[in-house]
Amino acid sequence: MAVEELVEIKFRLADGSDIGPSKFSPSTIVGSLKEKIIALWPKDKENGPKTINDLKLINAGRILENNKTLAESRLPVAEVPGAVITMHVVVRPPLSEKNTDKQQDDSPKKGGCGCTIL
Repeated sequence: MAVEELVEIKFRLADGSDIGPSKFSPSTIVGSLKEKIIALWPKDKENGPKTINDLKLINAGRILENNKTLAESRLPVAEVPGAVITMHVVVRPPLSEKNTDKQQDDSPKKGGCGCTIL
């Protein structure tokens, strides 16, 4: 039986600081990576993520889906032995109630047509 190679990943935050590196199995689900990021999020940083849906993980220009494994995400650098993969972490800002109301008010105006037939 073949031994599964672990993938070493570090997570780059927007300010340039890193979480990790840590080693993960290729069968690790992206959602569990996000849970680990939330658990290790620096306490001194403002606007930290609350749930995995508040985070986006980006690798090689692609946003990774929560329900896929690392192997299914086809990490291109994972094929290089001993390489550390850097994934970028993007935190979605929380929507306030005021912003949500504004979006609902603007939506009917965007779909209107200003054509006049004479």
